[in-house]
Amino acid sequence: MNNLRWSKAPYYLLLPVMAALLAGCGKKPVAEPPVRAVRTLVLAETGGVLEREFAAEIRARTESRLGFRVGGKVNRRLVELGQSVTRGQVLAQLDPQDLQLGQEAARAGLAAAEAQAAQAAANFKRFVELKAQGFISAAELERHDTMNKAAQASLRQARAQAGVQGNQASYAALTADAPGVITGVDLEPGMVVGAGMPVLTLAHDGPRDAVFSVPEDMGATVRGLIGKPGALKARRWGSQDWLPVTVREVAAAADPLTRTYLVKADVGRAGFELGQTATVVLNAPVRVAGGVRVPLNALAEREGKSVLWVLDGKAMTVTPVPVTTSDITGNVILISKGIQPGQEIVTAGVHVLTPGQKVRRYQASSAGARPASSPASASTPTSGVAS
Repeated sequence: MNNLRWSKAPYYLLLPVMAALLAGCGKKPVAEPPVRAVRTLVLAETGGVLEREFAAEIRARTESRLGFRVGGKVNRRLVELGQSVTRGQVLAQLDPQDLQLGQEAARAGLAAAEAQAAQAAANFKRFVELKAQGFISAAELERHDTMNKAAQASLRQARAQAGVQGNQASYAALTADAPGVITGVDLEPGMVVGAGMPVLTLAHDGPRDAVFSVPEDMGATVRGLIGKPGALKARRWGSQDWLPVTVREVAAAADPLTRTYLVKADVGRAGFELGQTATVVLNAPVRVAGGVRVPLNALAEREGKSVLWVLDGKAMTVTPVPVTTSDITGNVILISKGIQPGQEIVTAGVHVLTPGQKVRRYQASSAGARPASSPASASTPTSGVAS
């Protein structure tokens, strides 16, 4: 009996251990997938709004390329790159020796013409009296009258020539025709320059433009925004403050190399520095006749088909919807079938979604600004919910 009790004792001791092992073999609870933040785009009758970013350079509304009005050798350059100047300030100086000699020659010619004109006038007056007394003929008086008129004409010519030479002498000094900033320097002392050769660039004080380029397919869209206040918004690189800007000018023809249109947007005097980099945001329509245009990065591939992820705004879940694609223009694709205005699609984060997955709309930081990014031209459009 003692041996029997001893042989059964280990089984009773192993029961709790076996129960614990069996409990450990049960299935662990499956963790729910995370609620992902996604960017979305609501397709209205006009296709919603597609947000495009472009890198711009701040330039003065008026830039003058200054040059001497006469040729000569540069004696001095009195300004540096980036220096502020005032109206009438001397910027550079030519060697004035030859110009002064020309001015002196013109003055001497003027003095000679004045003497000849005075002599001709006195002679004509005397011959008029002689004709009245019958000492000379009418033909002789006419000859002296002609000589007097020629002398007076030569005097006027000499005066004009002296004035031109005086102006030429003053052109030896290159002056600023308006207050502004020197943004380009192309001369040094000792250089010989020709008349009209651009040697300095002056950016005038006053309104400034954000200058950027847009793809060829957006030319008509941007041209339609000319003169509309606040059609675009811009911010300085490194700043989070967006300011409304107005499209002022769009190039009439695309650049033959880049196939882009140059756009100038008025930023007024809103604290932008000359030469500063800025980010310009354009809200472009994304629906045209015959389909809906959506960002190319909103399109995904699932089971060999092109799909768009449609958001259910009430359940906040996403569903892949097969679509038929058409033309691609830049980074925008035309969807001819499968999607309808009023639907909300996901435009960023499509590669990590699963059918029925819970999502939330992406919200910017509390400062109301998007994360800092390089101000490079937006070859890939970003999207926001259309209002």
